[in-house]
Amino acid sequence: QVRVFPNSCSHKHMGKEKGRDSILEPLSLPERPGCTAPPDNSMPVPCLLCTESCSPAEKEALLKHMVLEHKLVISDVKLIADFQRYILYWKKRFAEHPITEFCSVIRTNSEGPVERQEDYFLLCDVLPEDRVLREQLQQKRLEAILEQQQKERNETIFHRTCMFCTEEFTGNRSFLLNHMAKEHDFNMGLPDNIVFCEQFLDTLQRKLDNLDCLLCNKTQRQVDVLYAGVRSRQTRLESEKNRFYEKFYILNHFELGKTWEEVQSEDDREMMEDHDDDWSDWQDHPVCAVCLFCEHQSETMDRIYSHMEETHGFDLHKIKAELGLNFYEQVKLVNFIRREIHQCQCYGCQDKFSSKTQVLEHLMDAKHVMALPEKHKWDQPQYYFPTYENDALLCALSDSESESESCEQRKDIPVIAEDISNLQALKQKSVLNQLLKEKTIFN
Repeated sequence: QVRVFPNSCSHKHMGKEKGRDSILEPLSLPERPGCTAPPDNSMPVPCLLCTESCSPAEKEALLKHMVLEHKLVISDVKLIADFQRYILYWKKRFAEHPITEFCSVIRTNSEGPVERQEDYFLLCDVLPEDRVLREQLQQKRLEAILEQQQKERNETIFHRTCMFCTEEFTGNRSFLLNHMAKEHDFNMGLPDNIVFCEQFLDTLQRKLDNLDCLLCNKTQRQVDVLYAGVRSRQTRLESEKNRFYEKFYILNHFELGKTWEEVQSEDDREMMEDHDDDWSDWQDHPVCAVCLFCEHQSETMDRIYSHMEETHGFDLHKIKAELGLNFYEQVKLVNFIRREIHQCQCYGCQDKFSSKTQVLEHLMDAKHVMALPEKHKWDQPQYYFPTYENDALLCALSDSESESESCEQRKDIPVIAEDISNLQALKQKSVLNQLLKEKTIFN
């Protein structure tokens, strides 16, 4: 379980019991834009710009409404892993800022009469915020699918009858799938590559009951003709021609919008081509750093430093300069402050409080924000390890100026070589002679 900046301190996970650190689990800072719980699929999906809404199954109607009524177009909708969550996120963002801050404006009939010109708004992943949102939604869906697949692979209570004979199989799904491939020439693919197996089998059984061909969806008149056709073709459902079954194969979920065969062909082409080590088109994703004292986030370090100084009176640059902190000492100090505040304890006077809010009020009222304890209390090896696993603030720390200056000064210190003009005298005075004597006596 991951806890994110709780407002109250539980006795089990936070605080210190008899002076001992009691954080027993990994912590994570809040992330944006994918840090909220997944929405309820039974809830309607709202329009981004008005009060209209529809059920998740009526996605196409909602997209049509936004194009016709609001001239708003969302690109590559089929590549959005969680459409409902995507819409809810942008609904909130559009309420905070004008639509032109997020969308590209496309003017139709730009060379024609003004009365025939129309402005359309395009929301696409060219915007870094949109790209990050899409990637995070895809990552969350992939994690859920991998978890489901692992559950099915380890399942031991599977029970089902073969679709082509009366033999029953109990235990693991692989027994049934291997049986159909070997005995009936019906190859669904490797069991470890399949996900949502029960739903997959139900779909196939329903098509067979309706006398629909599993490959071309044509309806046959007789059962034996349908079954004979399936067996004679040695059916492989994971073929690229069977798009209907893509969602049941785990490899098709790794890259959204691409099947496993398309990904494999791209990898093969990349191996055959020579690529220069050109990183000129590299685009780094924005990383949000979180304030040491509240949940405020900023995509640039200058903004987060300014926020901490203006809002909380904490000047990290000043502390670094006054104490001459190097990079590793800054890391330990940040992790120490994070841990103390998470455990509802003032890092200046060590007083305990019942909530994080009370700690922050105490820090401001008692003017303890810049009152650091003795260095030996926070300059400990345990604070090399991040209090929060995804603390982006640690990545922005830099060495102090005094340390870099001292390094420059050390470069100017002359190094005097040893005088080796009289090698015989050096050999007689060498400490190795004494060591050899001691070794001889010992032996």
